[in-house]
Amino acid sequence: MDKELSGQEKETIRKYSDIIDAQRPVSLKHPAMDRMKRAAQFSPFAALTGYEDTVESARDRFVKDLEYFGEHMENIED
Repeated sequence: MDKELSGQEKETIRKYSDIIDAQRPVSLKHPAMDRMKRAAQFSPFAALTGYEDTVESARDRFVKDLEYFGEHMENIED
């Protein structure tokens, strides 16, 4: 099931046809970074300091509320 390209897609291919199949440039001055170092650049960082603690605290409160209401359900009218 081949999808026909839209006019915009055709225009984009025409516009970039000179570089679409081009080889990636390789620097002689800067050697390629190994995968582990490259991955470390994009790994998560502690932008949300304390987020995990806040989520854990909210979860603990939720569980306590569930336990409380579970024990007192018979006192709650329908």
